[in-house]
Amino acid sequence: MVKSEKTGLFYAALGTLFFATTPVFIRWAAPLSSYEIAEGRLLIAFLMVYGLLFLRHEEFTLRTNALPKFVLFGLITALHFLFYIASLSFTSIAHSLAIVYTAPIFVTLFSGIFLKEPIPTRKWSGVVIAVIGIGIMVGFQPNFDRRMLIGDLLALGSAIMFGFYSIMGRSQRERYSLFVYAGTVYGFGALWLLPVAWIHRTPAGYTLIPLLSVLMLGIFPLGFGHTLYNAALRRTHATYVNLIATQEVTGGILLGVLLLGEIPSVNSVIGVIVSLIGIALVLV
Repeated sequence: MVKSEKTGLFYAALGTLFFATTPVFIRWAAPLSSYEIAEGRLLIAFLMVYGLLFLRHEEFTLRTNALPKFVLFGLITALHFLFYIASLSFTSIAHSLAIVYTAPIFVTLFSGIFLKEPIPTRKWSGVVIAVIGIGIMVGFQPNFDRRMLIGDLLALGSAIMFGFYSIMGRSQRERYSLFVYAGTVYGFGALWLLPVAWIHRTPAGYTLIPLLSVLMLGIFPLGFGHTLYNAALRRTHATYVNLIATQEVTGGILLGVLLLGEIPSVNSVIGVIVSLIGIALVLV
């Protein structure tokens, strides 16, 4: 594995550490609606990345004819968040997470179809094992009905959008700098989410702790985490990056123990082990 790929894997792992703070900050952001939280974190990440762009005296190189493409990229980003958030109103968190983190399958498929970057056939077993591990980790809901089916389909939509999000980041690696690309995508994502966030606004939630939590969500898991994720996509195969990102669940479990006193179940521990074995099979 060349140095650039190793750097990409390091960025992916570091970004995943930031991703793992998401559940804790979301918990502390209550009673703000999920839509307001998603909108706020995208807006803050946009301001943060463009602030860094300004401090670096980096030239803004986005061409006018590229705007429709970035509007689409922003929509994909917004839909990834919206579908996940909406799924939680219909199905369990466990079901939603298990389905959202089938994303490596879609990333692998889309990389082969759109980027002509397939992974070796032998590594597909590792992808499948890693996804199974995520399913074990978060558990499954035994009771199934029409409402849960709607939620599961929304979660599947989120996974598919995450797949597109991953390959679009890799596809633009030679056209735009990291900060121009990431900041513009966050900005258009925030614009797409603004109407639904306004409809679901909760004025009573605009107090110090929830607002600080949204600020932290914008800075850490999105501003640092997703920007590192996009940096990783520029250096190594999107499947490898996305597989590492699935360990957001593992990091969330560990932070839940440390900060919220939530002890993981046996199936969570087993799932972590299985998913890590799957990732190792892909990366070696």
